[in-house]
Formats: sequence, structure tokens, C-alpha cells
Amino acid sequence: MALGSSRSPVNGCRRTGVHGNVSASLHAVPSDDEPVTGQLATFEDFFRTEYDRLYRAVTMITGSRQEAEDVLQVAFMKVFERWDRVAAMDNPQGYLYRVAMNEFRSRYRRTARMARRAFTPGEPDDAFVGVENRDVVIRALRELIPQQRAAIVLTGLLGYSSEEAGTMLGVAPSTVRVLASRARESMRQRAGDPA
Repeated sequence: MALGSSRSPVNGCRRTGVHGNVSASLHAVPSDDEPVTGQLATFEDFFRTEYDRLYRAVTMITGSRQEAEDVLQVAFMKVFERWDRVAAMDNPQGYLYRVAMNEFRSRYRRTARMARRAFTPGEPDDAFVGVENRDVVIRALRELIPQQRAAIVLTGLLGYSSEEAGTMLGVAPSTVRVLASRARESMRQRAGDPA
């Protein structure tokens, strides 16, 4: 038998533990007929008592042993982080099952979101569209008179207000707005855009 693997006492299947020999101690897991009563002594006792029962339940829900092991790892880790509070609960097993189910649902939603994103039809990516658009804009800018080009670059591309652009160009703000408007109209006509 390989290091870190053991046969489950319940169903005889081989299970490889994350921590090597740790899973070998699971041979001493009590049967389902032995309920946990009273205050639990340690997290290790709780783990040994609940692991197989929860593993079987989550495996049936997920349909995958690997997914079940991942869910259990997260669930037991969350319980361990809060063990001082969980051990004092009336039903720590219920809390463990709730944490495991929440983790399963969270993984399920995450997977569904990723699948929707991956399979949602979108615009086909054309690497040359951006280059063509940039080329059209540069050619249209070159065709403008220098004052229009300056007004459209300052207000449209760099985001300055017409007052700030007017100060930079030494003209009135209304002149900057007229120059930018005429530049946009000229660029639309050259680009073939009717709007």
C-alpha cells in the first residue's frame, strides 16, 4: 500500500490523504451507530467521528470523490478555525454539514458563472479592427486644420474643458467649442459615419 493512502473502513475504496500518514489513522473511525455525545474532547476526535459520514454524503451530492474531498477540506478547515465556538455548540455536526453545503453551493455557483462567461457568444475578436480604427482616426486628424486638431485633441482626447483649452490656445472658450464641433463633423464625414 502506498504511503499516505488507506482503505476506507466503510466502503473499502482507496483514499490518498493530503498529509501522508494522517489518513492512515482514519481506520479507527467509529461506525455511524456511535453518535457523538456531550462535549467533544478535541477537534481530532470530531474529525475522526464525522469524516466518513460527511464524505459519503458530499460524494453523493457532488458525484465526484475529488470534489467531495475538496469540499470536506475547506469545511473542516473552517470548523477548525472556529473550533473553540463550534465545540460548545449544541449540534457541531449540523454546523459542519452546513459549512460543507455552503462550500458546495459556492463552488457550484462559481463554476456556473465561469461556464456562462466561457460559452456566451460575443463579438468575434478581430485583431485588425483596432488598428484600422486607429488608422482612420489618425488620417482624419491629419486632414483637419491645426486649430481644429488642437481643439479636438485637447477637449476630446485629453479631457480639458473648453475654458482650459481656450486658455492654452489663446482663444475664447466658445471658439474652442466651435472648432471641436467642426472637427468632429469633418472627421465623421471622412470616416464615412453618417451620424
